[in-house]
Amino acid sequence: MVGMADLIQTLIGPPRAAKKPHSFTRHGITVSDDYAWLRDPGYPEVKDKEVLEHLEAENRWFESRMDQHKGRIDALFKEMRARIKEADSSVPQKDGDWLYWIEFEDGAEYKKWWRRPVAGGPDELILDEVALAQGKEYFRLGAISTSANGKLLAYAYDDNGSERFTARIKNLETGELLPDEIPGTLSALVWVAQDRGLVYSLANEQWRTDNARLHWLGEPIEKDVELYHEDDEGFRVGSSLSSNEKWLLIGSSDHETSECRMVPADDPLGKQILVKPRAKGVEYDVDEREGVLYIHTNDTHENFRLATAPLESPGEWTTLIEGTDAFYLTGVDLFRDFYVIEGRRAGLDQIEVRYYDDPARVERITFPEASYSAGLSNNPEWHMTTLRLSYESMVAPSSVLDYDVATRSLTTLKVQEIPSGYDASLYATERLEITARDGTAIPVSVVYRKDRTGAGPLHLYGYGAYGISIDPGFSTSRLSLVDRGFAYAIAHIRGGDDLGRAWYKAGKLERRTNTFNDFVDVARGLIDRGFTAPGRISISGGSAGGELMGAVINSDPDLFGAVVAHVPFVDVLNTMLDDSLPLTPGEWPEWGNPIEDKAAFELIRSYSPYDQVKAQAYPPLMVTAGLNDPRVTYWEPAKWVAKLRELKTDGNELILKTNMGAGHGGKSGRFESLKETAEEFAFILWQLGVED
Repeated sequence: MVGMADLIQTLIGPPRAAKKPHSFTRHGITVSDDYAWLRDPGYPEVKDKEVLEHLEAENRWFESRMDQHKGRIDALFKEMRARIKEADSSVPQKDGDWLYWIEFEDGAEYKKWWRRPVAGGPDELILDEVALAQGKEYFRLGAISTSANGKLLAYAYDDNGSERFTARIKNLETGELLPDEIPGTLSALVWVAQDRGLVYSLANEQWRTDNARLHWLGEPIEKDVELYHEDDEGFRVGSSLSSNEKWLLIGSSDHETSECRMVPADDPLGKQILVKPRAKGVEYDVDEREGVLYIHTNDTHENFRLATAPLESPGEWTTLIEGTDAFYLTGVDLFRDFYVIEGRRAGLDQIEVRYYDDPARVERITFPEASYSAGLSNNPEWHMTTLRLSYESMVAPSSVLDYDVATRSLTTLKVQEIPSGYDASLYATERLEITARDGTAIPVSVVYRKDRTGAGPLHLYGYGAYGISIDPGFSTSRLSLVDRGFAYAIAHIRGGDDLGRAWYKAGKLERRTNTFNDFVDVARGLIDRGFTAPGRISISGGSAGGELMGAVINSDPDLFGAVVAHVPFVDVLNTMLDDSLPLTPGEWPEWGNPIEDKAAFELIRSYSPYDQVKAQAYPPLMVTAGLNDPRVTYWEPAKWVAKLRELKTDGNELILKTNMGAGHGGKSGRFESLKETAEEFAFILWQLGVED
């Protein structure tokens, strides 16, 4: 039933943000920004009455437009939920004297963490997220770490979406919380000094982790010791343990450069070893075994190599595995008797077991499908004989596998269960290559029902930034589109590292527009191949993928029939000019620094979706935001929608939903977030005219 506020909003039409003239000049260029006022001057607190009233008016407009589709939203949510096994648990994994696993109960939004002794004994509930989230609009568990002796549990939680976590410590023998409480963390929680100390990082006022700190149990946090402080505001600090848990590793990095220090985990206040001083553009991470360092680095090849060095001379690196154009070495995991490398060849995941005493011995783990996503899963112990793996494809539900290293055999432990039923034989998946305008072949993963005929509706997803690959994995929610005749495609565009580091570099900085062109050219290529037709394509992306949405509807609005932009990074120029914002200095290696570089200023302005909104027809658009989002601030989507409302020449839908109690990831909880997916799909089906 339509509420009175929604009815009034429907009658008066969409909200129109006031235009308040504002401009600035940089590099001799003056930029006008009439909606700059939507940024609350008191941010990160948002209390400005006019700003809040505008966001609430947009939310009422969103509700008034979507309310007529409530029946479909409810039906979509019901079918999506029916594909989820409500009472479910993970496969237990051994870590020391205990087996650990997680469980969801029927109807529960959040999980419970369990363990039991390997030697036998009762199950123990060690953390109850359901209880922790009780009465909260938002809850997210961050870091969680059990002490080596199994007696203590450190965990951190965020209850407003701001991604400033509060760390607590629980005595697992008594069930009581220790008085130790550390607010404002944004990091892993690392046990050191025989479980007497905890290493963490605080988020500073700009939401940057520029520190590694040591907390002694039982001591006031005012006495915590700063082990390392990073002076470069573009770098972030994080800590971890070496695989053998002998070393505390303190790393500092931005998007293209890294540096690592080591200190004995039993003596975290001891002398730190700098593995190698940072050099611009050189990334590395390090692990240790029997006095030998294993360094994963891109210093001699952009696709990374594996090098070794003696602990006594940590900066003298000798190649163990050469970097190559053909194989992108994404990671290395050390175990006592062997090590595992992960990477991609021709864009497909690869896992290889290798041996310290026989460098020529390479055992590749093979998988049955031509396109898939696979990798190491939870392997917590130093002495592993069986590796836990994950596997899925666009038609194969997620599986948990064990790989016996000695026998080289795979055992399936669990396959994702879909209670409402799923028949993989009804679906087909393809990996295509579509040629972009500059002649580059762009990989595309597609899934559809085999009984689909003709040029029907198609949903195209993309991201294309930060070297993040979008794997061809499985989604139960996606079936709600595919079963209604959609083909669902993932464009592996430049800017991600799907085909290696060069693929990433070809979509950043001065080559950023390749990302947008690739996406448009993939859409056109799918039309040419008969999958769909102009105006029958829905598209979606979030964060930097939301920037992608904004760019392609500026350049090619007629191509798309429905667009969903989640927490979109669309005010690129203003954000990159504001070094007081949380992420900005660390983002300059990705986008360029328009403060100092006129060329970067002009390039960013040329594609920044907010700056390039113009008087033209735009496709139907659904936009989301989070009031507490520290990554893409709420005013970016709010300003963008305001400017679109002012300039667009069409009568198509334009709706904005701001989660007033959440952040970058939207609502928390497995079903609450599913409701938002149901809203998104209902909007897409509505705009493309697809009936049930």
